[in-house]
Amino acid sequence: MIAASPRRRTALTLATSLTSLCALTLLASGCGFGGDDGKHIRVGVSGDSPEWEVLAKEAKKEGLTVETVVFDDYSLPNKALSAGDIELNAFQHLVFLAQSNTENKTDIAPIAATTVVPLGLYSAKHQRLADLPDGAEITLPNDPANQGRGLRVLEQAKVIELKKEAGLFATPDDITANPRHVKLTPVNAQQTPRTLKDADAAVINDGVAELAGIKATTALFKDDPAAPQAVPYLNVIAARADHKDDPDYQKIIELYASRAVQDEVRRTSNGTAHHVELPAAELQAELARVQKQLAR
Repeated sequence: MIAASPRRRTALTLATSLTSLCALTLLASGCGFGGDDGKHIRVGVSGDSPEWEVLAKEAKKEGLTVETVVFDDYSLPNKALSAGDIELNAFQHLVFLAQSNTENKTDIAPIAATTVVPLGLYSAKHQRLADLPDGAEITLPNDPANQGRGLRVLEQAKVIELKKEAGLFATPDDITANPRHVKLTPVNAQQTPRTLKDADAAVINDGVAELAGIKATTALFKDDPAAPQAVPYLNVIAARADHKDDPDYQKIIELYASRAVQDEVRRTSNGTAHHVELPAAELQAELARVQKQLAR
């Protein structure tokens, strides 16, 4: 769906290929429009991102037109960025970016941190963590980046135990103890809310929970976004590495940290998002560390 506003939002379905993405973009504004003059910047996001609408209004005052392109499949925004169909994206944490760069042999770089949001365990059947029955079915994201974090959440909740050497990309094979005999079912991260009608509980990303109308305060358990071990899960604004120093992008980074945008972030996250400011060089060093761990 494309509105008449310069900040139009292009809804891209799960089945959208990069070819059809370009076709949609052509209909909206011309494939590659504004990519070279640095005044029209397309930002790939996942789901509703009202803070970017606020940012777009502020950017107008700086002579920049910011357009959000909405994806409903996590696999697409990095492909679109690498192909040049968008200039930036803002939907992923460093662990996910490391996984994507490694699998797709791309060179996408984080240029700014945005927030860390908690990862929670939710249920439509049980009100407390202690109420989960023996043999409970728990769904969790199936992509390596979010699955590893989901397993850590379950470990912190004392539902399972993992090998000490299990890293950021832990898998169910790394489970060493399962005292409640829970059954873990990996599914697409964006489908986890739908499993609540059948499963006993689900590990659901904060943004996905918000889109599904699930309040963060109802989580049976969630990790601490301010903890040191949360650094790899910093959400970032990312660009192609060869464009990461574009001065217009620096303006966008400054605007994201502005009070108007941050007030909107806090409002839409129910106060759960933990804003972090970290130099791009440190983000890129952390990304390299995570990618090195992935390569083991």
